[in-house]
Amino acid sequence: MSGEDLSDFSMLDLFRAELASQSQAFTAGLLALERDPTAAAHLEACMRAAHSLKGAARIIDLSPAVQIAHEMEECLVAAQNGKIRLSRAHIDTLLQGIDLLAAIAAGAGEPEAQTKGRLEAFAQSLHRASDETDLAPPDAVAADTEPPPEAPPAPLETTIPGADGATGERMVRVTADSLNRLLGLAGESLMSARRLRPFNDGLLRLRRIQTELGKSFEDLRAAMPADADDRAAQALVTAQLKLAEGQALLAQRLDEMDTVDRRATDLANRLYDETLASRMRPFEDGVRHFQRNIRDIGRALGKAVRLDIVGGATSIDRDILDQLDAPLGHLLRNAVDHGIEAPEQRRAAGKPAEGLIRLEARHNAGLLQIIISDDGAGIDLDALRQATLARGLTTAETVWNLSEEELLEFLFLPGFSMKATVSDISGRGVGLDAVQAMVRQVRGQVTVISEPGIGTRFQLQLPLTLSVIRALLVEIDGEPYALPLTAIARALRLPRDKIELLEGRPHFRHGEQQVGLVTAHEILGRGEAAAGEAELPTVVVGEGDNLYALIVDRFLGERELVVRPLDPRLAKVKDVSAAALMDDGSPVLILDVEDLIRSMEKLVSGGRLRTLERSVTRAGQKRRKRVLVVDDSLTVRELERKLLDHHGFEVEVAVDGMDGWNAVRSDTFDLVVTDVDMPRMDGIELVTLIKRDPGLRNLPVMIVSYKDREEDRRRGLDAGADYYLTKGSFHDETLIHAVVDLIGEP
Repeated sequence: MSGEDLSDFSMLDLFRAELASQSQAFTAGLLALERDPTAAAHLEACMRAAHSLKGAARIIDLSPAVQIAHEMEECLVAAQNGKIRLSRAHIDTLLQGIDLLAAIAAGAGEPEAQTKGRLEAFAQSLHRASDETDLAPPDAVAADTEPPPEAPPAPLETTIPGADGATGERMVRVTADSLNRLLGLAGESLMSARRLRPFNDGLLRLRRIQTELGKSFEDLRAAMPADADDRAAQALVTAQLKLAEGQALLAQRLDEMDTVDRRATDLANRLYDETLASRMRPFEDGVRHFQRNIRDIGRALGKAVRLDIVGGATSIDRDILDQLDAPLGHLLRNAVDHGIEAPEQRRAAGKPAEGLIRLEARHNAGLLQIIISDDGAGIDLDALRQATLARGLTTAETVWNLSEEELLEFLFLPGFSMKATVSDISGRGVGLDAVQAMVRQVRGQVTVISEPGIGTRFQLQLPLTLSVIRALLVEIDGEPYALPLTAIARALRLPRDKIELLEGRPHFRHGEQQVGLVTAHEILGRGEAAAGEAELPTVVVGEGDNLYALIVDRFLGERELVVRPLDPRLAKVKDVSAAALMDDGSPVLILDVEDLIRSMEKLVSGGRLRTLERSVTRAGQKRRKRVLVVDDSLTVRELERKLLDHHGFEVEVAVDGMDGWNAVRSDTFDLVVTDVDMPRMDGIELVTLIKRDPGLRNLPVMIVSYKDREEDRRRGLDAGADYYLTKGSFHDETLIHAVVDLIGEP
């Protein structure tokens, strides 16, 4: 940390910082020594770490820490000199020593008697481990530290900044917010640099115009008669000379502009790449501590388990890495508890007694893949079926027809667990649903594959960084919008003849599913969708059975966008997650797909889809007369809707007067049927507003209400209603006859 300003650090703070870095090396070395107790390189690394901590503790006069580090160093020196052979008891105690050092550093100033007792217990435990090793026969020692039959991979190297001068790295403190702002500015710089290219292209067009102008002058000179006025000829020559001078100057400036463009773009790209790289951290930084956690959990469960980290140098956005800690912890604990078998079971199955869990990170096709796999028993699908039945999540008939993929999806339901008992490690049903929630939060996906007797594999597919996304740009009502590629199931041009009306709503077949269609104009409130197009640009979003198709005006292609958060003063903007800048500097909104799906579901459940339904209806048949039913009672609303629909009318519904008022102003109807008593705006007020509006005053309105007193009837008719019908007395024929009287047959 030689480059960091340490002036505000206390000596104890410095010791804690050194303890944090040295502990990582110490733990990694001890875990390697557990598999090979005589590995000279790891003994040397652990001894050096203990010696450094002892010296640092002595400098700040932290005597308890000095004694602990000294005991640890003496034990390692004895092992290095061949006086003892490190056993699992040694490793356990030395790991406890690291924890004890951290506790002393965190709680410096605790009662002396308490500290003394902890030191004596630690020293006795370490000496007892050495005595037991000395007394144990050679065969017992070998059995205790027997390495797995398969040769373990080379241990991960741990570089400790400041431990030696080889790295030359300097560290400074920068807040995450500062990095985010810096990345945003770097992105804007990149966009600004790219704007030079269109300007350069404009100058090239100007040069072409000048060239054409020169040819025109030449044609004019050739067309001039031989006896033309000398003054005209001289003026033409002068104009040609001036044009040639302008062309030479423009060519020179174009060369300079091209150089400036290339340099500015290159500089902006390098600035952006460096700033983005500053947000990235090696995968190993965030997961190294799991190696010890898995070892300790395995020991607590009576299992021998090893965690191998593959791709530790893979760069990951620090925000994603921080958010991965809890989900990876859940998956790894599940792998130890549910996946890895007891040693005797593994031996009976012909497997090594030590179970293996692999935690792997790699970049693939512009995305980050994290894979957690184990060589355990796999997921018992029959037990999973029984667990789903026991929780009433499906029926006995259905559960046996589910595919393996569909069955494994139950694991991600909140509160779902296959364990009958609750322990400190698992069984509470909290875990996989949290994993899926985190993955979705960062626009990723999670899948699981299991093979009985072979093991289980969880794969997380995540964006490389939250600061940059690959997106599909679409046009909606003349404006560009961005949809993250990770949230898109499919993009296609949908022929109109493939659209069907099911229960009055437009759908199309996507594989084996019927997918509902919604126009982006309705979701975002941006005018009407273009009519008459033979093919509709369509984006399918969602997953599983929860798929929707969003119809847009035009595809604009894929882009890589620098994500810029919205001003916090705007709070949450409906259906929008963030913003970005286009190459020309213009802003583009990034749509929140989960929010969009919720908006689609709300529109569909409320029966308020209009635009596409009308266009599909017009394309397949003559126009039906349209009725708007306004009632806050779901039962009455559905009764009237089904009745009118059955008799051939096209029906829309609104849940109260305010909803109905918005509907009649944004759409065309032949009749409004409304209740009186409703929240937000009652039926009388709705009728009054309709009849006062110059564009709506001729729209017939029928009141259907439980109020049957004469004064109630008079009040409704005085407000402008064309018909008043009481719910208590009307039956099917009465309502239909009244509607036909007002607007005729459907």
